[in-house]
Amino acid sequence: MREAVIVIPARYASTRYPAKPLAKLRGATGESRSLLERSTVAARAAAEATPGVTGIYIATDDARIAEEAQRIGADVIMTDPDCANGTERVAQALAREGLTQEIIVNLQGDALLTPPHVVSALIEAMRADASRQVATPVLRCDREALENFQSDRRAGRVGATTVVCDYFGNAMYFSKEVIPFTGALSPEAEIPVFHHVGLYAYTPKALQLYAKLPQGALERIEGLEQLRFLEHGHKIAAVEVSAPGAAFWELNNPSDVPLIEAYLARMGMA
Repeated sequence: MREAVIVIPARYASTRYPAKPLAKLRGATGESRSLLERSTVAARAAAEATPGVTGIYIATDDARIAEEAQRIGADVIMTDPDCANGTERVAQALAREGLTQEIIVNLQGDALLTPPHVVSALIEAMRADASRQVATPVLRCDREALENFQSDRRAGRVGATTVVCDYFGNAMYFSKEVIPFTGALSPEAEIPVFHHVGLYAYTPKALQLYAKLPQGALERIEGLEQLRFLEHGHKIAAVEVSAPGAAFWELNNPSDVPLIEAYLARMGMA
């Protein structure tokens, strides 16, 4: 069995939400825990549910985040502040720590509600096909989710990322626009829009390559790190997963805090 490791990239500086990893979130019991702690709990649950996950690390550039990681008993890898995105940070963590696992999972530091089965599905997809270098989960939208995405765009808000794939299950393009166009879709038709979940699995070779590739125009325009692979001709396997009843998994803005706290309370999550 190919071993896997989970790396949580967490940075202090953020234009939309400075110090986000240290933001406090109240659970069902009324206890407040940092976003970093809750994301680490999600990683530990995924590791317990997935055979062959042999490590969890937090990759950060900030001493305050490292201190919080140590408080919750998590292993830390210090990285440079100038890492442009989470994939660059995970790639640097791989190099600095000398990780030997064959599959490296990038669990975003704000993805506190990621179900364990999604991480398991991603790792199993990598194990099932040794030719895969990068994989990421996608969710088929229902009509409510599609309307929410389209409503965000009509209001000028940048909503969730969507993806279109080829016949072989590889991503063709990711966008913050809603793709493909659904204006001619009949009410009975299956929704062809897939929501991209910001979670990745890579081989060490893919991460080493990513660190050397220059940022492309589409990556800059869309603000989507995964487009660097596609712009340079490298495949990303799209792994379809399901998540009944889950509307969101990430904390992106301060306004998301009460929504996530309400979800934690509703689900009985401490």
